[in-house]
Amino acid sequence: MIADIIGLVLKNFPFTALILGIVAALVSIAIRKPSSGREVADRLVAGYLFFAIGLGYAYNFVVHSFFAESTAKFIGWANSPFQYEVAYASLGFAIAGFYSYRKSFQARMVAILGPSFFLWGAAAGHIYFIITTENTAPGNAGSVLYSDIILPIIGFVFLFFSRERDQKPGKAQP
Repeated sequence: MIADIIGLVLKNFPFTALILGIVAALVSIAIRKPSSGREVADRLVAGYLFFAIGLGYAYNFVVHSFFAESTAKFIGWANSPFQYEVAYASLGFAIAGFYSYRKSFQARMVAILGPSFFLWGAAAGHIYFIITTENTAPGNAGSVLYSDIILPIIGFVFLFFSRERDQKPGKAQP
């Protein structure tokens, strides 16, 4: 039973990391009462950046680099050098997530933009291979596909509500 739970957590790590980020934000909210809705959203986006982006992509780096063969099989692919390209892109996104979680709105936006377009591109690829090759492997057609679509939306929603209300488009914020 414990092995099944660990397997579920690891095979669905994007959602696991998102849940960890939300739980961390809620604990922070419970301990240090926020004075505004924007402050609540700020803590949610910080949790999202640290856990869903930082920790999630650090995990992605590890599985695509050190466990490339089993990760490729999980996705329904043959292993290839492309695994390492995904690994190093993931490492870059992880660093951006860890760096930006306590930074400005602009830094946070950049740290969400890159991974979001990466995920949406991956989702398009998953859908393409579901249609053209009938690849229904869990890493292609399972929760990974859903997380590729949903996680960026959640990140942008948190980011939107964390912005300063009087901020004008294009106006720099410290």
